[in-house]
Amino acid sequence: MTGPASAPSPGPTPSASGEPLADALQFSSATVDGGTFDGASLAGRPAVLWFWAAWCPRCRAAASHVAAVQADYASKVNVVGVAGLRSGRDSMTAFVRETGIGAFPSLADDEGAVWRKFGVTAQEFFVIVDSSGNVVHKGPLSSDELRDRVAALAG
Repeated sequence: MTGPASAPSPGPTPSASGEPLADALQFSSATVDGGTFDGASLAGRPAVLWFWAAWCPRCRAAASHVAAVQADYASKVNVVGVAGLRSGRDSMTAFVRETGIGAFPSLADDEGAVWRKFGVTAQEFFVIVDSSGNVVHKGPLSSDELRDRVAALAG
């Protein structure tokens, strides 16, 4: 007697359009405000993932620039903050409130799952994903470089 047939291993998660979801967008995380964020929600539009820590002075200084880019390109490019590096939920919440970055989601990733997924090891770091879900930039960016890259993706 043989055992039950094993189910085929699942393929890539489909996006809302039914196309396979790019690996870069296959993640989920709690948000600073207590919700849940699914990376699949970024499918079909370019995205900027901004990795920050609540205790980081460079991150605090960059916050207004990231918020301005998000405001200028909100209809064309997704921006997501990814907080971590032992920031702690209370400090993350205070950082979002004090820096005015509440217009876009910020992930509460103190365990570092999203950081590891993208190979991020230091704060004030950007990962930019094109509309197909391909990572097109990983690393630090000045405010002008961020604006130029987002403008190019926004077309």
